[in-house]
Amino acid sequence: MKRRSPAAVFFLPFLTLGIYWIVWLARTRGELKSRDADVPTTWLYIVPIVNIWWLWKFSAGISRITGRSTAAPFVLMFLLANIGATFVQAGLNAADEPYFPAIGDLQYSS
Repeated sequence: MKRRSPAAVFFLPFLTLGIYWIVWLARTRGELKSRDADVPTTWLYIVPIVNIWWLWKFSAGISRITGRSTAAPFVLMFLLANIGATFVQAGLNAADEPYFPAIGDLQYSS
């Protein structure tokens, strides 16, 4: 997935009057779909009441990619919108980082 700055995810919706929030959802949804997550079209997010279901499906897609809880990203984004999305983006960035063990964890055979 594309690494995005969590600060940009936080500040850009304020600067664009909420438009970047929809853009972020749509782009992240596209990246989740490319990794076989089942997330419906972003147009459903615009429909009242249906947007709650859509946000749950979006969170389930994030859960599928990261291997973490579905409820955490849902609650963060539902209650805090772009503030919660900041934490979700940080989690997505961390999930894509390759694991490199610390130098002290390396085992050398002699």
